[in-house]
Amino acid sequence: MLLRIEDIDSARCRPEFEAMIYQDLAWLGLGWEEPVRRQSEHFADYRAALGRLQSMGLVYPAFESRAEIRALVAAREASGQPWPRDPDGAPLYPGSAGRLDAAERARKLDAGTPHVLRLDTRAALARIGRPLAWLEEDYGDIPADPSAWGDVVLARKDSPTSYHMAVVVDDALQGVSHVVRGRDLYAATAVHRLLQELLGLPAPRYRHHRLIVDAAGHKLSKSTGAASLQALRAGGATPADVRRLIGLD
Repeated sequence: MLLRIEDIDSARCRPEFEAMIYQDLAWLGLGWEEPVRRQSEHFADYRAALGRLQSMGLVYPAFESRAEIRALVAAREASGQPWPRDPDGAPLYPGSAGRLDAAERARKLDAGTPHVLRLDTRAALARIGRPLAWLEEDYGDIPADPSAWGDVVLARKDSPTSYHMAVVVDDALQGVSHVVRGRDLYAATAVHRLLQELLGLPAPRYRHHRLIVDAAGHKLSKSTGAASLQALRAGGATPADVRRLIGLD
């Protein structure tokens, strides 16, 4: 088994959380190969992958802030116009930057205007030119619809990569054959399949298991203060109980 510390978000990743990961996995009876790959030590790999997509003309800078996007969407919805949302419920990017001409983009970049780098999903799908799918254990091929996510962010000023880009690159570099993860990432697999195809990377097999939730229905998350695996352990739960809760017994 491979263990990867996905710490590209330095503001949310803390040493005590990482220590709890090791403790939880050891309690579950799981071991892993050494050394552990830390994403924060491999930004060069992600920049290289981003550069390949840029060379294909599939990446563009977007200058709207999150607040500006929320305000635009709120105004449209307040006027009675429905706004499309991604599978997680977030409003899709309005695509304003995609309508800027090359000169205006260059002017903003030269002026140092804050921006993110987004994938031109429509152009990316046109380049692939065929339907995508992923292999889900026990279910077979699942149709992938990357367009449901709109033009996803691939990099930000405070992070040279995104979760989507990093995991796709890491899975390939580490030779990952099977990905077992929570159902909260089920729909995002469509984005990962698109990136894999664009970058010529192999597609692992996937298994998305049920999530463990607390009494309020919130998934276990240290960042939100929800119940932790340590709390379940303190309450008398066993590793077998955890496997049963997520459907891997």
